[in-house]
Amino acid sequence: MSSETQLREQICLLAKSMFDRGLTGGSTGNISARTEDGGLLVSPTGTSFGRLDPGRLSRFDANGTLISGDKPTKEMPLHTAFYDTRSSAGAVVHLHSCHSVALSMMPDANEDDFLPRLTPYAIMKLGKVKLLPFFMPGDAAMGEAVRGLAGKRSAVMLANHGPVVAGKDIEAACNAIEELEDTARLAMMTRSMSPRGISDADVQRLITKFNVEWDG
Repeated sequence: MSSETQLREQICLLAKSMFDRGLTGGSTGNISARTEDGGLLVSPTGTSFGRLDPGRLSRFDANGTLISGDKPTKEMPLHTAFYDTRSSAGAVVHLHSCHSVALSMMPDANEDDFLPRLTPYAIMKLGKVKLLPFFMPGDAAMGEAVRGLAGKRSAVMLANHGPVVAGKDIEAACNAIEELEDTARLAMMTRSMSPRGISDADVQRLITKFNVEWDG
């Protein structure tokens, strides 16, 4: 089995796992990954994470030209913005996960540091998450907003829409976006309970020990 065939299978397997656990429903969400030749494999537009076909993924060459497969997701500007600004990005995942969307709608949501510091793993896997404003689905301005971050964030939250995470590979990106949703779920569950978070000193220790990208 070629490396590209394996990657195609892995994309579909991980997407179905997220769909089956309710992390994105219907035909929502999109996912992409770098190929060995510098191209991209991308989920097609209007497809369900639960039923992706490895042979029909949109295939781009290293110049960004669609060379095979179905028409790609309309959120391609989001994906290409991460790849163009973060040399370490090997995959990008975007979900419509309920708890993170709910947290983005709260009036006190922190635009610069979206996730409350409740567990070490969100800090380790995501760094600071930037909350971006609402955009119309498919609006190229979403990509421009990501480009405006100059590669300093691996994860953003689109208000009233869903999270987008870049990782070194497809497994890392999926693990990180699941951590984002889990942390948002904890935040919503404990919202009225004044939970004890991780101290600033412990955050700094985590950043140092695990070499976390931490903008600002």
